Amino acid sequence: MKVTSPVLGNTLTLDGPARRVVSLVSSATETLFAVGAGAAVVGVSPYCARYVPGLAAPVVGDYVRADPAAIRAAAPDLVVVTDGVQLPLARRLAAEGLPAYLLPVPQSRFGILENAVALGALTGRLAEARALCASIEAGAAALVASAPAPRPRVYAELWFGAHPRRFGGRAFVHDVLELAGAENLFGEDPFAYAPLDLGEVERRAPEWLVVFQEPEHPVDARALAAARGWAGRLGDRIVTSTVERGRNLIHDGPSFLETARWLRGVLLGEATR
Repeated sequence: MKVTSPVLGNTLTLDGPARRVVSLVSSATETLFAVGAGAAVVGVSPYCARYVPGLAAPVVGDYVRADPAAIRAAAPDLVVVTDGVQLPLARRLAAEGLPAYLLPVPQSRFGILENAVALGALTGRLAEARALCASIEAGAAALVASAPAPRPRVYAELWFGAHPRRFGGRAFVHDVLELAGAENLFGEDPFAYAPLDLGEVERRAPEWLVVFQEPEHPVDARALAAARGWAGRLGDRIVTSTVERGRNLIHDGPSFLETARWLRGVLLGEATR
């Protein structure tokens, strides 16, 4: 089987299903285990264990930094990386002759399904990947059918370390909000991630604030709202999203459905924040 990546400029030739996989993408690692290919995973990033309980594979690289020699020592026939922020690392690994395979960052939940099919095909688990996709589609359909009316207007702010961003209709996070039963405040805007525009946020008058934070750079969402003069309008309608499985707005693995269900429960007053 030959797999070509125009972005990386490489072609991988696999004699059969990949048997030794290094995954530097937490969503891909979760997907590999979900389709039954977990035994093939021989190296991961430090973030992968958040989404695969009991993960025993050694850490061989970070999301944006990795030593090619450490990855080569794992003798992989496939190294899973993604574009976006990780693209420079992906290009470096490919240039080093490692069997890098690039997954695109999803623009919607359908991109998550596409990536699952690709990983299933590469590891000899295509039928299992298709079954996983069918299960996700069924779960999503149930959430769409039970969405509240009217949907509450939600402004979600994503803090990537010390760098805050808002997201529009070209980010898969939009789908998480939609499945949660919310209306994404910037859902009709044709961007994925953009710098903050607090004036525009105020003009659109959100009913809820959801803030994603990383543990290395904690953000006090309530203090943030108070400093911006939003506390009176929002009241108690402030939610913090974390890197925990089932509460991570920016994680594009199969558990994104768990996140949507959790957020639905919060918006309806049925789940803890």
